[in-house]
Amino acid sequence: MPRTLGIITIGQAPRDDIASLFAIHAPAGTKVILRGALDGLPDAEVDGLKPENGADTLYTRLRGGRDVKISKKAVIARSPAAFAKLRADGCDVLVYACTGDFPPLAGDEGVVFPSRVLNGLATGLLPRGGRLGILIPLPEQAGKLTSKWARPGLEIVAEALAPSAGEGEAGEAARRLASHKPDLVAMDCMSYTPTTKEWVKGPLGVPALLAITATGRVLREMLE
Repeated sequence: MPRTLGIITIGQAPRDDIASLFAIHAPAGTKVILRGALDGLPDAEVDGLKPENGADTLYTRLRGGRDVKISKKAVIARSPAAFAKLRADGCDVLVYACTGDFPPLAGDEGVVFPSRVLNGLATGLLPRGGRLGILIPLPEQAGKLTSKWARPGLEIVAEALAPSAGEGEAGEAARRLASHKPDLVAMDCMSYTPTTKEWVKGPLGVPALLAITATGRVLREMLE
């Protein structure tokens, strides 16, 4: 029987870009339902969810395509309700569509977190350490995300690239990152697309892990 994939975005539904990319990797006939942690909030209230500092900063795209920086604490507080709604929708598998590092959340049992998928891949590909390059949405996230990836023997080098950037900006960011000679690159945001990867992989010259497609392949294994 066809199965149902539930997607939680840290912003608002709809996010057809994310839903369609996950659907590509899901088995044929899979139903996809996407809900946002900020669904139901008016723009003025969303704009009031300002980050307290770099560690509290998340990047997302709202309904209508507006890019915003929002408070991670606010997203965490609203996420359990989104989990509950998707479970009530009858979803067989849930994915939290953000590469951030999150504490245990109410109702997150069995939920796939892309940050854990990417970290597992990086650990498997660089088991004895090396130099990991990360592409991140915002410069102010560099300290927090470098700490997230850190482990003994692994050096982290970060470069900011807005997911909404064009080919020229993506190429420049990739060349800056390539100058640090990473062994592997992780694209640390769900809003980076396969097109973004195409733009950066030539200048990088090393394998790049794209969060949404890496996670999509894991979800296929779970849904088949």
